Amino acid sequence: MNRQDDYVGIDNDSFGGMTSVGKMIRDAWVFEILPETETCQGWNQQRLDGLLNQVNAEWDKYGCMVSNLPEELFKRHQRIFSEAIAKAKEAGWNGEVEIASES
Repeated sequence: MNRQDDYVGIDNDSFGGMTSVGKMIRDAWVFEILPETETCQGWNQQRLDGLLNQVNAEWDKYGCMVSNLPEELFKRHQRIFSEAIAKAKEAGWNGEVEIASES
């Protein structure tokens, strides 16, 4: 992967960062795999794939269900994703992208 294909960073991502990569990064923040200051800007696909493996391993511990998270993780998840949704809506995101393929 060349430099121009590197990830733009969650702050510069499409739809206010409401992409699959952006959501994975926020999950990494929830599980404290990454600090919340890490945007992953400049990361190549290999690094992102490694992060995905770590995030998936954490989700597997909780059956991939937010409702199964311990209270501390649940509260962190709610805060991180609520803030992200608010910022994305301010940037014009409305969630239609996620359901467009369902109709």
